[in-house]
Amino acid sequence: MQTVTVLGAGLAGSECAWQLAKRGIPVRLVEMKPLKKSPAHSSDYFAELVCSNSLRSDELTNAVGLLKEEMRRLGSLILESADLNRVAAGGALAVDRVGFSRTITERLQALPNVEIVHAEADTIPEGEVVIATGPLSSDAIADRIAALCPESDLHFYDAVAPIVTLESVDMESAFFASRYDKGTADYVNCPMDKEEYLSFVTELVSAKEAPVHGFDDSGVFEGCMPVEVMARRGVDTLRYGPLKPVGLRDPRTGKENYAVVQLRRDNADGTLYNLVGFQTHLTWGEQKRVFSMIPALKNAEFVRYGVMHRNTYLNSPQLLDRYYRLRSDPRISFAGQMTGVEGYVESAASGMLVGIETAARVLGLPPVDFPQETAIGALGLYISGGSVGDFQPMNINFGIISPLGYRVKGKRNKNAEISRRSLEWIDKIREKEIFSNEDHR
Repeated sequence: MQTVTVLGAGLAGSECAWQLAKRGIPVRLVEMKPLKKSPAHSSDYFAELVCSNSLRSDELTNAVGLLKEEMRRLGSLILESADLNRVAAGGALAVDRVGFSRTITERLQALPNVEIVHAEADTIPEGEVVIATGPLSSDAIADRIAALCPESDLHFYDAVAPIVTLESVDMESAFFASRYDKGTADYVNCPMDKEEYLSFVTELVSAKEAPVHGFDDSGVFEGCMPVEVMARRGVDTLRYGPLKPVGLRDPRTGKENYAVVQLRRDNADGTLYNLVGFQTHLTWGEQKRVFSMIPALKNAEFVRYGVMHRNTYLNSPQLLDRYYRLRSDPRISFAGQMTGVEGYVESAASGMLVGIETAARVLGLPPVDFPQETAIGALGLYISGGSVGDFQPMNINFGIISPLGYRVKGKRNKNAEISRRSLEWIDKIREKEIFSNEDHR
């Protein structure tokens, strides 16, 4: 049986390799870590989470919650690891990022038909290849991709939020709660009054940024916008964004505060917390100075500062089909954020779809053809041609899933009905032959 080469062991590459290998297909997984790391990576493990540790909502009335449930039912390694390494985060699925990546690495290393090669991918080999080197692809493989896809010279910028130790947070100026008391009180909430907030915003908009070549505000993807860029859009922008106080009643006063910075648990022990929505590319010194103006963080110990990096993605509607295959050379598939899917779960979902469909092709079975009624199928169909106008990275959302065709009263009820229909499709798909010979070791 022919070997499939997977370039990159991030979320998409790891999921893709898992889907192939558990169906008996030999996999050659090429990963440049630990020999070489991008500026945003620090761990030697696969599937490192370089930004937030949250995989977002776990509810079926939310599109990403539906996508996760589809992946669970289809046997996702990424979701299995996330569930095993879950940390408290209200209605969201957040993970201990080290434990999460370690589990994925160990599961792949234990598979006898997965050959792991620690080397920088600098060529595209013959045979079936999945390129999942990510938006932080090294220059060597990026040059090869550019030669294959001259239209792919597109990019957006991504930013990472800082992390502080819980013991350094002034809890006399903070309180535990989840918005609208949803789930358990898992977030540390750091309130500011009007004067404190206005002073904070004044310093934030004028703080010194780290140099990023070619950066301008128009190049920032809306879903991961640096906090200082948001602040420049208006004095109240943050209060209607990541610092919104709505649904967070201060137990000390019984009222909502003027603005609230939320901290989310970043590890299983609950000793580290990240600043929610505080992706930034300020200099480290300015991060310490400005973020310490938040009363609860006046003495905060920053164990990681925010960083900014350039992300590259393909013009996928012109280049890829619904299986994420290169139309001009179908033996080559792409997976992950470089295809224009945005978000951890979406990246892993693209790797899952590519792995399943590639496995079907290698085994001589019919394609699964995930329909637009499913979240995983809708995402692939959008990326391969369902967008209108200038192509931009896309999170999963109910707007790209096929409408119901009948009226359901209430948005939540409608979303729940779309999810119910989608999971019925997934259960039918699981009856296909490609799912009958899985080795769930």
